[in-house]
Amino acid sequence: MSIAPLAERLRPANLDEYIGQKHLVGPGGVLRRMIESGNIASFILWGPPGVGKTTLAKIIANTTKSTFYTLSAVTSGVKDVREVIERARNEAGDMFSRGRPILFIDEIHRFSKAQQDSLLGAVENGTVTLIGATTENPSFEVIRPLLSRAQVYTLKPLDETDLNELLERAVRTDSILNSERVRIEQTAALFRYSGGDARKLLNILDLLQQSVAFGEDLVINDKVITERLQENPQAYDKNGEMHYDIISAFIKSIRGSDPDAAVYWLARMIAGGEDPEFIARRMVILASEDIGLANPNAMLIADTTFSVIQKIGMPEGRIPLSECAIYLAQSPKSNSAYLAIDAALAEVERSGNLPVPLHLRNAPTGLMKNLGYGKNYLYSHDYPGNFVKQQFRPDQLQNVRFWTPCDNPSELVMKQRHEARWGYMEDK
Repeated sequence: MSIAPLAERLRPANLDEYIGQKHLVGPGGVLRRMIESGNIASFILWGPPGVGKTTLAKIIANTTKSTFYTLSAVTSGVKDVREVIERARNEAGDMFSRGRPILFIDEIHRFSKAQQDSLLGAVENGTVTLIGATTENPSFEVIRPLLSRAQVYTLKPLDETDLNELLERAVRTDSILNSERVRIEQTAALFRYSGGDARKLLNILDLLQQSVAFGEDLVINDKVITERLQENPQAYDKNGEMHYDIISAFIKSIRGSDPDAAVYWLARMIAGGEDPEFIARRMVILASEDIGLANPNAMLIADTTFSVIQKIGMPEGRIPLSECAIYLAQSPKSNSAYLAIDAALAEVERSGNLPVPLHLRNAPTGLMKNLGYGKNYLYSHDYPGNFVKQQFRPDQLQNVRFWTPCDNPSELVMKQRHEARWGYMEDK
């Protein structure tokens, strides 16, 4: 008889056993209040792997005694969605004895627009309560009509306190680990390799337990953890989460201008069967975030690579992926655009909706013109060099600077152009 993995054996059945996400399920947390009231609204859980998204959905279904349907966006289509919705609709007469059926969709970001559209009616009329789980930003991957019907809650990686609690619970309560003589000497390597992922930590413990000979102590220290994982680096990654570690190494290698390292990690992902569009999409993001204005062509190259991958697929797609990775790694780097928009967003959060200066406002009607909309606006093309000084910001932000050019040839030219128009940036 096969034994279930430790991560499955230790899966929490209720909120008291659930570890982490105190901001959502701790005392006064929004999801705890929702669960305790029994009035569950549709929502999407966004967070990295192994932080309890699926477990939380199952706890909600168990607590509310709701029928629990689950679909994986990787293997399910529109037909599967419609079949589940029809089954839920047939249960409607039994709503007084149990909560509304819950439809849990794992990796909802992988659903196509048509698949997401097929959910709208059932979510809107309450046939099902939708709980989605995603590792990708829902703002980019989930259609707007569905987002308007489902609140998004962000789950965080488990911190060291959470991981330590999980380790102690596993050793104390699991029937198999409990039968071993366990000595916890050091946890730094265990927590580092876990990376805030509960499943990884439990899979590592599984590996350690299976490698201990009968009668030996199960010792947990940095040396043992490192040796075991070097012997079998995939053993603790049974559900494919290592690709997050490798994509991280890939991105950091490009950011660090090491093309050989970038190509190596790219090869690891290709050999492991990673989705080539996922790789290309990450390079588009990196081209904006880490190269940006130092080489604006990087965005064009990355975007073209993404388009080419969609057209030709694999294995030929490995070549444009390699070309793009090398080009990005060798490009000059700048994060000034990334820092600028974050600084501007922080200002918007701080100062709110400041009024648009009257001369910049649109004036499509006579009434608006009489109110001064558009009055005294200076049309740049009427002036030498297509430039004339005038106010383009709210009054309160005249001396606030968001963009600071980095020290690279491209942005030095931009800085000189800016200073010629507006005066020295240091005076802004």
